[in-house]
Amino acid sequence: QVRLVESGGGLVQAGASLRLSCAASGRAFSSYAMGWFRQAPGKEREFVSATKWIGGDRYYADSVKGRFTISREYAKNTLYLQMNSLKPEDTAVYYCAAANRGSIEVIPTSYDYWGQGTQVTVSS
Repeated sequence: QVRLVESGGGLVQAGASLRLSCAASGRAFSSYAMGWFRQAPGKEREFVSATKWIGGDRYYADSVKGRFTISREYAKNTLYLQMNSLKPEDTAVYYCAAANRGSIEVIPTSYDYWGQGTQVTVSS
């Protein structure tokens, strides 16, 4: 059974940094695309960043490009999202997701597995 567990969220001031982690377990993810999404109150879930578990391609939403970095640590089976220069508009619940596909996906419905989410709140 696939399990994704996010951690690392919190309350920070604008301009601060946070690193989110997503511990993945339950199967080998070598063929999977892994993504980060976020959902603010009253808004739809939106794409933040994605990568292949194996491979160097990384995609970012325009709103986070240059500030966020997605990475993974194979030894720990963990996906990360380093978030720098945080803004109040980054406030949302952040979700880790896994898609058993050969390509990087940016649409939430393309993902097969989801974590429970971690809250990120950025104060001005």
